Amino acid sequence: MMDALRPLMKPHRLILMALAVALVWWCAVSLNWAWLPDYWNNGLILQGLWTTIWMLVASWALGLFFAIWLGLAQAAGPWFVALPAKGFCSVIRGTPLLLQMWFLYYGLGSLFPYIPWIRHSWAWVYLREAWPYGLLALTFSFAGYEGEVMRGALKGVPHGQLEAARAFGMSRFTTFHRIWLPQAVRRVLPTLGGETVLQLKSTPLVATITVIDLFDVSRRVYQDTFITYEPLLLLAVVYMAITGLIVLFFRWLERQVPTKTA
Repeated sequence: MMDALRPLMKPHRLILMALAVALVWWCAVSLNWAWLPDYWNNGLILQGLWTTIWMLVASWALGLFFAIWLGLAQAAGPWFVALPAKGFCSVIRGTPLLLQMWFLYYGLGSLFPYIPWIRHSWAWVYLREAWPYGLLALTFSFAGYEGEVMRGALKGVPHGQLEAARAFGMSRFTTFHRIWLPQAVRRVLPTLGGETVLQLKSTPLVATITVIDLFDVSRRVYQDTFITYEPLLLLAVVYMAITGLIVLFFRWLERQVPTKTA
């Protein structure tokens, strides 16, 4: 137990912890938090937190799925598959996420009401909401950036291992999911953790298309009460807490993955 605490007992870290405690105490005593119970009791804060978390998780999972195939298309696909994948990643990486989100919501989303077969279909229940466009934009953004990362990781796997797998009679699919993909994912884990944190920081953009997330809650508090700093400070603390959990998760994940294959 003492060995685990010894790194925290260094003088500079003790000073930083003391300053952090003093700052938290000053914020709790000196700032105006009278608005907090009202917005907690009406469920708006929890709704915003839930939206932020599920938007992050869903766009991360879907984006990573597409990124794997985008990377594979560029690393091993024929030119008529690699070229569109490269073009998609270039467009996503070359344009702002806010522009992409507005294009989907205010562009495509504004056309759907005038298309009868869409307006009278089961999909209209979702397409008339704002969150599908936000989720799609976040997914495309993550897929575009991670697609390039996966391309480099897949190309970085030693070609001799793939040749050996084929020599043992493995099919292409078996080689991919048992040798090629696991080694590529192992290579991108540190980068993937950082990109996940950046994805979390991108989620506030959904507030610009009327989705109620954490950032939108802080904006509503300001509009209702004209209190500026306290909602933003609480927002920053929540994002820092989620970021810390993401970092800890990926560090744990890196420890679970062997550095070398057997």
